[in-house]
Amino acid sequence: MGLTAVEKIVVNATADSTSGSDDSIAIVNVDIAYSHDVTTSLIINGLSELGISKLYDPSRIFIFFDHVAPAPTIKAAELHQQIFDFAHRYGVNIYRIGDGISHQLVIDDLLVKPGYVVIGADSHTCTCGAVGAFAMGLGSTDVAITYATGKTWVNIPDVINVVIDGSLELPLSAKDVILNVIKELGTRYAVGKVLEYTGSYIKHSSISSRMTITNMSVELGAMTGIIPADPITENYYNMNLPLKRLQPDRDADYFDTITIDISNLSPLVALPSGFSNIRLVSEVEGTYIDQIFIGSCTNGRLNDLRVVARILKGRKVHSSVRLLIAPASRKVYLQALSEGLIDIFLQAGAVILPPGCGPCLGRHMGVLGPNECALSTSNRNFVGRMGSPTAQIYLASPATAAASAITGEITDPRRYFQ
Repeated sequence: MGLTAVEKIVVNATADSTSGSDDSIAIVNVDIAYSHDVTTSLIINGLSELGISKLYDPSRIFIFFDHVAPAPTIKAAELHQQIFDFAHRYGVNIYRIGDGISHQLVIDDLLVKPGYVVIGADSHTCTCGAVGAFAMGLGSTDVAITYATGKTWVNIPDVINVVIDGSLELPLSAKDVILNVIKELGTRYAVGKVLEYTGSYIKHSSISSRMTITNMSVELGAMTGIIPADPITENYYNMNLPLKRLQPDRDADYFDTITIDISNLSPLVALPSGFSNIRLVSEVEGTYIDQIFIGSCTNGRLNDLRVVARILKGRKVHSSVRLLIAPASRKVYLQALSEGLIDIFLQAGAVILPPGCGPCLGRHMGVLGPNECALSTSNRNFVGRMGSPTAQIYLASPATAAASAITGEITDPRRYFQ
């Protein structure tokens, strides 16, 4: 049998193998590794506890300030100081506060390449699978070991081929697609496995849309998600890629192959809390919303902001709603400025946040109060994710979020695209 895209990457990166009960554990060389302002301090502590005082290759390590930045508390500021001191001492690459979200920046700046093994101290490192990399989010101790050795271990996973066929028209987007995949497969079926996305929709989708798809692979319980490199990827990197080495073989041995047709897809929303209840937006229209957040590593990209601007242009945010918008990176922010999108948002009544994670994890810039209801374009809505444990969080696309900001309640965005 042939190999899947992930298996090819792992085989190419294998430094050593060790026999387990199923001979499936390998030690692999890591191409780049990264962490952010919340996880780096844990990595520093881990290195200290392990007695490690030298890093394998600081040029391949990147640190980002995106989760709780700028610092909202003295404690956060102290952690930032610790991280800056560490980065300067070891010569690690460090991004500035306000540069944006780590998962966006590693692709924006071409730090991740197709065929790379990527390790990050954040579960949504799987976003990098959008450009054909094998990217895993690991715990801080494991990432500390990678920082020190340039390697990690991997239990070579089963791979599920998710074939997504069909095409979309606005206001439908990749967010609706991945919510539909979660609805179809559930959150337990892919545990410990890799989702390899193919099909006619994927073949014609942008890197931006692919990032949304792979970003939420962990919400299905998967180890990661990957979209094998193809001509779209080549165009993004403006280079010829060894596609035969990066794509699955025709006779690749998959754990399972699942085909999902999105031709008749409608806007979807994940109801609180978790992903056990994903419904049509039209089924829950009229649900009152206190706060709307548009951004995150799932949906803070330029294409997302363009759709939001199309809906908000010439309209006002409902008086009962707080609309918060955070571009995913400084690059996205500057392009949105040059296209006039930021003007549209401000005139509509939105609050523009600095590039970063913003309210996504409930630490600053939009913490939810008791019993408040939020609609977010981010990737998680478990209890307490964005603030109070009694707050309710709905997840939907940027188009649904923008339409709901106008009406003050969950609203099907198709009414603005007729």
